[in-house]
Amino acid sequence: MSPRSPFKFTLLMGLLAVIFSSLGLWQLERKSEKAALFEAFANAPQMSLGDAVAAEQPFAQVRATGHYDSQRHFLLDNKIYEAQAGVHVLTPFTTLEGQVLLVNRGWKPLPPDRSTLPTISTPDIELPLYGRLNAPPQSGPKLGASDQLGEDQWPQLMTYFDLPAIETALQKELLPWIVLLDADQPHGFVGRDWKPATMRPEMHGAYAFQWFALAAAAVLIWGLRMFRPRRNAEKA
Repeated sequence: MSPRSPFKFTLLMGLLAVIFSSLGLWQLERKSEKAALFEAFANAPQMSLGDAVAAEQPFAQVRATGHYDSQRHFLLDNKIYEAQAGVHVLTPFTTLEGQVLLVNRGWKPLPPDRSTLPTISTPDIELPLYGRLNAPPQSGPKLGASDQLGEDQWPQLMTYFDLPAIETALQKELLPWIVLLDADQPHGFVGRDWKPATMRPEMHGAYAFQWFALAAAAVLIWGLRMFRPRRNAEKA
């Protein structure tokens, strides 16, 4: 025979168990998505830059020949490396075929007040380029106004990646891709241990376990609360 149970308490514990279980299932879905993403990154093909762009092949290991714009650079702010705030250096690169896109050359530090921008040493010669083709950075929710990019002061600091504004500042049309410069290539900076995402699949699995554990705890608390009075009554 089922024990009497306060309706509101049962409803609360049941609702919590459903919510926690749903969050656990969502984290398992995210784990599967991330696993597929990391697998695609690890097994990405080697291609020429032109072929990879034509095929819209993210993460492709690309090669090209051309030259950097040695004078104009964009510094994408709020990038953390070894617990220190800084920027990613994005430099335009023009291929022999005339295509232009930005190359992420890695991380540079900035002072906390952003009063001094780093000098970006860049060769002005034809050279090979090797890296990973990737979509431009996602800006996410904007908490303030976008930076006003000009044409006469370089390098330029920007909080949000805005391709149209970058093209206006350069007076050039860019490919809607960037290249993440390989870690073993020269003319780059630190922090080039590129990954397809910040959080690995294992972290989503750990979060899923935590949510399922909370769901089990809700059921256990309900059981202890509902059945303990009955056992005490039987002993009496």
